[in-house]
Amino acid sequence: MMTDGDPFDQARAWLAEAEATEPNDPNAIALATVDADGLPNVRMVLLKEIEPAAFVFYTNYDSRKGQEIAASGKAAFVMHWKSLARQIRVRGFVSREDGPKADAYYASRSLQSRLGAWASRQSQPLSSRAALMAEVTRVTATKGPNPDRPPFWGGFRIVPLEIEFWQDGAFRLHDRIRWERATVDSGWKTTRLNP
Repeated sequence: MMTDGDPFDQARAWLAEAEATEPNDPNAIALATVDADGLPNVRMVLLKEIEPAAFVFYTNYDSRKGQEIAASGKAAFVMHWKSLARQIRVRGFVSREDGPKADAYYASRSLQSRLGAWASRQSQPLSSRAALMAEVTRVTATKGPNPDRPPFWGGFRIVPLEIEFWQDGAFRLHDRIRWERATVDSGWKTTRLNP
């Protein structure tokens, strides 16, 4: 595990290894946010890109996670790969990705997923599965075979202040390296942590 250089390079290398070994969704992250009362929420989402200085995922902005991110501007996540006995923890500031990159990612999704994004009022009460399927049918008829990205759907970019790499060790003597910085424009400092 590296203690100098670029932590995003390390994260990309570990994700690439996981893509070869992890049986399902190697890009799954457990995303944590907090509500207005400071009560945490955690849910699984799929990380779609590790940029040179940020981690990006996509979702409905009106969902509970979207609203909590909009209110606080902060989030954290953990990626865990059981097959590699590794994890990455990230904490930082969040901004929207709702421009051409979000349009391009949305267009790359299957038609059913694009129509589903329009049909689902994510995190809102739903009377029945049949009601959701009826909404998908309605959206399909009105939006056609090439729907534009919904204005309430796009990406979130997490720019970290802290990234921790954890590798399982024999006898619970794990290897932990924390990269941290005071601001998003500061240089990184690394610290080896006790397991």
